[in-house]
Amino acid sequence: MNRREAIQRTALALGYAISAPALAGVLNGCKAQPELPFQPVFFSVPEAATVAEMAEIILPKTSTPGAKDAGVPGFIDSMLKEVYKPQAQQKFLADLKAFDDDAEKSYGERFVDLDPEQQLAHFKRHHDAALASAGTGGSTGWWNAGKGGDKPFVLVVKELTLLGFFTSQPGATEVLQYKQVPGPYHGCVPLKEVGKAWAT
Repeated sequence: MNRREAIQRTALALGYAISAPALAGVLNGCKAQPELPFQPVFFSVPEAATVAEMAEIILPKTSTPGAKDAGVPGFIDSMLKEVYKPQAQQKFLADLKAFDDDAEKSYGERFVDLDPEQQLAHFKRHHDAALASAGTGGSTGWWNAGKGGDKPFVLVVKELTLLGFFTSQPGATEVLQYKQVPGPYHGCVPLKEVGKAWAT
């Protein structure tokens, strides 16, 4: 798997540059590995469950693997423990708690205890607010990840989810086109014949 190309594809999917900690983690060898069951080393079990559900909303299982199948929650857990600085770790945990507290305030239950439709609605509301905040440079609302151009929390989760997924074996081989040994070079091929994007 060419990590640099995976990073480029993630940045294109997100529409902006990938943050330095995420970039450093992937270039230093962090990649998602399918894990069943997922045993967190950075998160508490309830925090890990919330992150796993958020990741699955971003990349649900369809005819191709979802975020959980690709080991994305474990990837996020490892990235935060091994790559992120203590201040960024604490900020992520504080924002995760605020996200979960807001679910309880809005629906009367923690995020993981909501039904799938409520989880999706809650995530979408905060995702839309994060996009609006990021797009305007605003700093209002709990979802803003901090000062100095930090990404809003939900977009950090989205970034890590996509990065983990497209650097995992299922993401690279089942969702993207993948050939371990490249075939012949075709310099000019109509886009409609290309099909899925290439992993490498």
